[in-house]
This record gives sequence, structure tokens and C-alpha cells, in this order.
Amino acid sequence: MIPRLTDNTPFPSVDRALSSPNGLLAAGGSLTASRLLDAYRHGIFPWFNPGDPILWWSPSPRMVLIPGEFKISRSLAKVLRNAAYEVRTDTVFEQVMRGCAAPRADRRGTWINEDMIAAYCSLHSMGYAHSVETWMEGSLVGGLYGVSIGRMFYGESMFSNVSNASKIALAHLARQLERWQFGMIDCQMNTPHLAKLGAREIPRSEFIARLQELIHCAPLTDWQFDPDLFT
Repeated sequence: MIPRLTDNTPFPSVDRALSSPNGLLAAGGSLTASRLLDAYRHGIFPWFNPGDPILWWSPSPRMVLIPGEFKISRSLAKVLRNAAYEVRTDTVFEQVMRGCAAPRADRRGTWINEDMIAAYCSLHSMGYAHSVETWMEGSLVGGLYGVSIGRMFYGESMFSNVSNASKIALAHLARQLERWQFGMIDCQMNTPHLAKLGAREIPRSEFIARLQELIHCAPLTDWQFDPDLFT
């Protein structure tokens, strides 16, 4: 059995997370900004289906992407040299979330409901949540969003409406975070797509230890990407 949380119940130790389903730690509580920040600082994230109680997770192993380990294939390198796209940050955060929430083949976005959108938009207004956006011919065609604390970035979701749009956003994010000396991008769960891009699994104990170092680094005051990342 997992504990049921109220709004004021502290999270249990991540060591108490179930092995099956992997990482399920607790249920209940709320999606306030303070609750979400507390969760992220402890290596915990929410993931639940519409109509279900909020479920909190801390899986082991944990999928992470070290910014300097992002793999750029020859085909992606060619795309990144193409001037047909523009990468922007934080201009249409809610629109990016809704793009991630739209139905798609892997169904990964369906858990992003209106409560989640409101919660992360609140984090965005506080300077913690950020979007990286791929634009072509004046239209948003893909991107990603996540949460930044200290020198740690927690990736939440990506979407693409045209080929490579989310990879373009992730490539720029990884390159910029490497310059900013971020230690990890949390990818949460293992997927073949992320593995091909350089993400790998590490034990939860290692993830938590590194996390505690990174979240106490000085936070960024300006979330603007350098213009020369791939020039």
C-alpha cells in the first residue's frame, strides 16, 4: 500500500517507492506550486490519468540526460545547420503545454489536464518552469517544457507537429544547459527515443545524491539562449 497524502502531509522517503509499478510513492495531495517544488527537490514528480487521484513517482533506475552527452546524428546536425527554423524560449509556455497534451500515438501527453496546465503555468509565472519552442514560418511546430531549480532541469514533455521539431528544441536546450553548467536533465522514465539521443539510466540513490548538489547551485536570472549554439 502507498500512503495517501493531504495538502500538508510531507512526502515519504523515496526509498519507500514501490518496485511494481516502478517508483509509485504516494497518492493524493494537491498541485500547488509549493507542493510541486517540494516534490522536484526530493526527486519526485506527478503523473496520473484524468479522473484518478494525483500519483507521485520516484522510479529506480532514473533516466537522465547529461547535457554534454546529447547525441546529434548526422541527419539532425544537417537540420540544425538549416536556417529554416527559429528557437525561442518562454514566449508561449501554455501553448507548448497544450501541444504536449494533444492526443498522439504514444498517448504520453494525455495526462496533462487542465489542473496540470494551471499548476505549471503558475510555476512559469514564478520563473521555475520554462518552454523551449521551435518555430517555422511564424508558427509553433514543436517544443518542450520543464522545471529548473538551481542547475537542475526536469524535463516534462515534448511535442512535434513537423519532423525533428522537438529534437531541435532538445538539442538547443542540452547545448545551452551545458554552457550554463547544468548537471542533469531529468527524463524520468526510459524510452528508446531518449536513449538514442544519449539519455541513460542511473540508480535512484545516485540521482538523488547528484540532485541535492545541483538544486543548491545559484539559480539563473535570465533564461535566454545564446544565438550561436549551432553556428
